[in-house]
Amino acid sequence: MALAEEVASNQDTGPNRRVGLWQRMRGLPLLPIAAILILTCMAIAAPWIAPYPPTEQSLLDRLKPPFWLDGGDLGHLLGTDHFGRDILSRVIWGARVSLSVALVAIVFAGAIGTIVGIVAGYFGGFLEIALMRIVDAFLAVPAVLVAIVLGATLGPSFENVVIVIGLLYWPRYARQVRGETLSIKRSDYVLLARVAGCSNLRILATHIFPNLVPSLLVLASLQVGAAIILEATLSFLGVGIPPPHPAWGVIVEDGRGMLASGWWISLFPGLAIAITVLAFNLTGDWIRDRLDPKLRSR
Repeated sequence: MALAEEVASNQDTGPNRRVGLWQRMRGLPLLPIAAILILTCMAIAAPWIAPYPPTEQSLLDRLKPPFWLDGGDLGHLLGTDHFGRDILSRVIWGARVSLSVALVAIVFAGAIGTIVGIVAGYFGGFLEIALMRIVDAFLAVPAVLVAIVLGATLGPSFENVVIVIGLLYWPRYARQVRGETLSIKRSDYVLLARVAGCSNLRILATHIFPNLVPSLLVLASLQVGAAIILEATLSFLGVGIPPPHPAWGVIVEDGRGMLASGWWISLFPGLAIAITVLAFNLTGDWIRDRLDPKLRSR
């Protein structure tokens, strides 16, 4: 009898596991994730899949429309700009530039914000007050205005754009991390670690920080899209990635003055920005729903 019950329980294990897996994967945003994977592959493989170098000029081919319009050809699927540069190649290379800036800037902002937030939340006292007043000061100023001023002051370059975005976004991480650290440090296992004689550094590294990782992942996934928009805005205004580097904001700005005769110059990088930001935002919402116990239990 016991053997029969054991066999029956083993038979139920497979379907139950499949049901559990389906429940965890339910609502998975397949299209946004597919878009992110495609864009990432484009960025990585840009030197091999782009038809032309992104800065190669051919005045004989200037302002060619997309291939499905009169005057277009299959040699330039999305047309060319006023210098004869291939739009498809520039959009593909733009994925590498824009995604690289956004990801590096988010890591930079996350590192600063996590350190500030975890120190303020764990140690408290005057140090917490001073650090959080700095955070409040950063959050009180208009982000785009500060980004433009900093970009113009530091000068247009990849490194400076990363610094500007990181300086603007770290306070969001600091506030989130500080709030969760205040809750975690009152947990029983943290109190027991103190009684056992663990150092503050060990408690922070082994007991508090691992519990912050899910929230950091959610916040980072939601801020990638915002970082891409901010980078494109700075590049469009001439204080971000300097031309002729093929950042999406730079390409949009290239076609700003010829929307009547060369609308495709700005349209396709603009679509790339919109699709990328939407994909990251939808994926970030899904990650938040999966990692937040309150939302997951609904």
